[in-house]
Amino acid sequence: MSELGTLDELPNSYISALSDQDLVPLWPFLRGFLPYGIPERKTQPAHWCYESIRPLLMQAGDLTPIEKAERRVLVLCNPGHNPEDALVTPTIYAGLQLIKPGETAPNHKHTPSAVRLVVEGSGGFTTVRGEKLPMEPGDLILTPPGLWHEHGHEGEGPIVWMDALDLPLIYSLEASFCDEGEPQEIITSPDNSQTRYRRAGVLPYSALNQRDRGFPLLRFPWSEVKAALGDLATATPLGEVTQLAYVNPETGEECMPVLGFSALMLRPGEQIKLPRRSASGVFKVVEGSGQADIDGSCFDWEQHDIMAVPTHSPVTLSNRSNTSSAYLFMVDDAPLHRKIGIYQEFA
Repeated sequence: MSELGTLDELPNSYISALSDQDLVPLWPFLRGFLPYGIPERKTQPAHWCYESIRPLLMQAGDLTPIEKAERRVLVLCNPGHNPEDALVTPTIYAGLQLIKPGETAPNHKHTPSAVRLVVEGSGGFTTVRGEKLPMEPGDLILTPPGLWHEHGHEGEGPIVWMDALDLPLIYSLEASFCDEGEPQEIITSPDNSQTRYRRAGVLPYSALNQRDRGFPLLRFPWSEVKAALGDLATATPLGEVTQLAYVNPETGEECMPVLGFSALMLRPGEQIKLPRRSASGVFKVVEGSGQADIDGSCFDWEQHDIMAVPTHSPVTLSNRSNTSSAYLFMVDDAPLHRKIGIYQEFA
């Protein structure tokens, strides 16, 4: 393996001449762009404790009215990156959003894709293209790119959810922006998760000829996902991953273009090893407690905690309880990796 030339080996006059033409030589920097083995990574394994964050989020509700915040969010910033980059992995933005009773986060649409995973509270809702989507703990709500959406709270006490967006990617493309809109007219019928797409494997017959909407199912109730995980666990050997993917019910493909979503179940006392993958990801604990080894960094996690998984990271998850199952939600950028042909899994 030959040693590449360095910048110091080049005459200053030559470097200056290149600079005058807005040029640089590749070879002194080539291995930084194309390292052998695994990529160079700034992203670090990281852990955010919800019980430590929650008081600060509640304080934000006292300090800043929703009218001055538009979206009252505390952003999770990966310690390997500058805080102003507002990213948890290179493609994923994550934050915790608070809505107080009676508040409304105004209607807007934007180019980044977004999802909401409800953490706590009841009585909240998100309206997307006129479809009023109830928000209960563990529910996943999609707000796809370019669709109008707004949030409200008709219950008591705070409601909190985790936002996950492909904002870092869209921002890096210099394509991130939003538009304001008037409040939506709400459709009076129940959302599609309760009617048209309530059971896997069956669709409204008309959907066979009407697949142009792109995002037919916007809400995935946790109660149904949890039950499906329990059923899958009965057919999954101990030590193998019990994991379900959230998909478009009409196509069977991942339900968003850049980010993928799945739910995992750890049976009492179970430990599982996930394959090292090219994709980065974020875990959000829905229920239970346990331990995680992410690329050699060990974390103890509790309910509602959040963890960052850099690209090419081996992951081991352990359920600390010998009596109760644990459940985690994962968002990753595997759909993007698959679309551009770089997705890999390693032994």
